[in-house]
Amino acid sequence: MNIADRVNMVKDQLARAAESSGRTPESIQLVAVSKYQPAERVLEAYNAGCRHFGENYVQEAANKRALLGQMSDATLHLIGGLQSNKSALAVQTFDIVQTLDRPKLANALADAAKGQGKVLQVVLQVDLTGAAGRSGCAPAEIPKLAEQVIQLPSLQLRGLMAMAPLGIGDVETRKAFASVRKLYDALPVQCQGILSMGMSGDYPLAIAEGATVVRVGTAIFGERPMVS
Repeated sequence: MNIADRVNMVKDQLARAAESSGRTPESIQLVAVSKYQPAERVLEAYNAGCRHFGENYVQEAANKRALLGQMSDATLHLIGGLQSNKSALAVQTFDIVQTLDRPKLANALADAAKGQGKVLQVVLQVDLTGAAGRSGCAPAEIPKLAEQVIQLPSLQLRGLMAMAPLGIGDVETRKAFASVRKLYDALPVQCQGILSMGMSGDYPLAIAEGATVVRVGTAIFGERPMVS
């Protein structure tokens, strides 16, 4: 099965999940996760209709974007953790940062965006594991972080992103996504729009709990190539 076939399969599954939840397929944005994929495979997905792409690493995405100048209408999402010292390149490279999780990073992104004369769209990442060293903001801290981000004029808060904890069943996965939906619904209306939940293995469950963005990599590109 080639990438175009995989994209069509994912879109069909997305449409069925949306319709079973009383929603339209158009209300859900598919982000093709292109981490570690060579530029030519990303271009295949683009030619198959994908217009949103997720990357985990700033430098890899910057290099890839330079190679894909013909994808002028593509939107690039940062979906991996970000160090504050890479904020300037992240602002230059990405249209949306989905992994804002702390005040220091918010300030660094705001300063970089202001310096580049742009308003950067950002999404707060929620950590559902509570494990030390994990990216994301604790659920209880999300309202405070949202208030801080709203005060930064060079950032535009668009919503929340989360990953379900590994190794849990469908029922617990849906509960995890539902908890993020409650946090999202509590955001000011002007800060809503992106509820980014669900990956290749669980995006139908995320859609059932209200996701407006799903991040799908393996189901589109197959297993990621090994990176030395």
